[in-house]
Amino acid sequence: MEHFGLPFMAAGIVALLLYFLPALIAMNRRHQNAMAIFLLNLLLGWTALGWIVALIWSFTEVRPDIRRT
Repeated sequence: MEHFGLPFMAAGIVALLLYFLPALIAMNRRHQNAMAIFLLNLLLGWTALGWIVALIWSFTEVRPDIRRT
């Protein structure tokens, strides 16, 4: 049984990365709603609709931060 441990662990890591792909994209793009996208992905990403909405939202326009001084 231990013989199959590493492939299953690698598959689990790949599955988690794919599951959180919308949140990772939003964070990488410094999206102003990255935390909201992450929460949507976390709570509703298990539904196909929730995951697709989070993915589309992560690709929406990123506005520049005008509060920087």
